[in-house]
Formats: sequence, C-alpha cells, structure tokens
Amino acid sequence: MIALLNSPAQPNLALVCAIVVGAILGFLWFNVHPAQVFMGDSGALSLGGMLAVVALITGQIMILPFIGLIFVLETASDIIQVGSFKLRHKRVFRMAPLHHHFELGAGRGEGDDAVLDRWRAGGPAGRDALRLLDPKVGSQ
Repeated sequence: MIALLNSPAQPNLALVCAIVVGAILGFLWFNVHPAQVFMGDSGALSLGGMLAVVALITGQIMILPFIGLIFVLETASDIIQVGSFKLRHKRVFRMAPLHHHFELGAGRGEGDDAVLDRWRAGGPAGRDALRLLDPKVGSQ
C-alpha cells in the first residue's frame, strides 16, 4: 500500500510486499492453536528487516514505530526491566519482554489472550499509521 501511494509509485516493491503478505497469511493459517509451524528468530528478524528496508525505500521511516508499535513496546519493556533491576534492584514486570508478563497472568489477559491482545493493539496501530500517510484511509 505504501509503495503504491508513494510518489513515484513503485509497483515492483508493492509486488514484493504482496508476496510477503501472502506468505505470512499462509504461515498464520498453520500457526493457529495448536501450532504446526513455528517461525523462530530467523524468520521474524528477516520480516523486520524487510519492513525497515521498505520504509527506507519509500521514505516513510518516521511511520515505522507506529506500524510496529507492538515491537517497540516489547523492546521498551526489556529496557525498562533491565534498567529498573540495575538501578533499583526491583522488577517492573513479572517477566520481560512484555508478552511473557501477560502470559503469566498479570493484567487482565491469561495465556492465549495475550496473543489476541497483541492483535487488538497492532491492528489499530497499523491502520493509524496508514492514516498518517493518507487521511482518507479507513475513514469510511
């Protein structure tokens, strides 16, 4: 979407992004409970790297933290946890990164609800990032 809204339009980049989205949807189909396929760090890091490269190519690097709000929060929870433990010798979260804190039952979510909560936060964050690009997106 960003590659097509960009001026000049970059259809080749949009095609690569569409292929990756299709691959992710195929992965998600087999990753529902009980998961049959696991991604691991190599897949997650390559997807994050591609997202960063697409943001650089399209000149939308400032919107990247909004699109990846969940990842920013996960990283920030690690930084807060380590900093708090080194300075105050106390933990802020039961376990870091943040999704482990929620998996342990802290807050309102229990176990699998933590995954749904990430989707509930990530979806609107991505939509709002697209609204920053084009205010007409999602206004219907």
